[in-house]
Amino acid sequence: MVLFQKLAAEYLGTMFLVGVGTGAMVGVMAFQGDTAQLTIALGFGLALMLGLYALAGISGGHFNPAVSLAAFLDRRIGLTDMLAYWVAQVAGGLTASALLAWVYNREIIAQTTTSPGGLSELAGFFTEAALTAVFIFAILVLAKSQAHTKFIGMGVALATVHLVGIPLTGASVNPARTFAPALVGGTWDGFWIYIAGPALGAIIAWALYKIVVEGDLKLGDDLMAVKDSAVGEVKETL
Repeated sequence: MVLFQKLAAEYLGTMFLVGVGTGAMVGVMAFQGDTAQLTIALGFGLALMLGLYALAGISGGHFNPAVSLAAFLDRRIGLTDMLAYWVAQVAGGLTASALLAWVYNREIIAQTTTSPGGLSELAGFFTEAALTAVFIFAILVLAKSQAHTKFIGMGVALATVHLVGIPLTGASVNPARTFAPALVGGTWDGFWIYIAGPALGAIIAWALYKIVVEGDLKLGDDLMAVKDSAVGEVKETL
């Protein structure tokens, strides 16, 4: 696949993930019920699963800057692809939030932003890091599977961290998912949590994957290899 196809897939997949997930939140706000948390969790999990089945064969199906960071650390994608994926993912999320704002209004979209709720920002940061680490660890393991059912597992992983994390931080685990409603809705409460937390979670997930799954304890050597690969890529570009 050429790069523009991969970026188009990441754009569409992230748009679908953010649109369906936050759209489920809007629906819950309109029809309050005891199953609200489950509805939102399934909205995000099913959106990811369907996006993966449709588009993972093109781009790998990240739809999340934190997943792309972990894939870069594991040398599954290069630096250029990671940066380009980030742009496409943010653009896809923004498109979804803008379309929802057009259908409803900006005030409703502002209510779909993530916030630490009753937690302190520090606690929210570590919660997002932990939730992201669990999610991305599952992604790194499942992505190596040859079974088509792996995408169901990835969707279940996202739904699971939402079931745990919605009452705590809103369970973003995806900077593009938080940034899009925040920009469209104009609500930035604790925004840094949802950038720094998933980034740390991606690094932790990668380290756990290398140690637990691959039995690789030389993480310093791995990081140097990532650095050398990225530097070489930059030199080739220049």
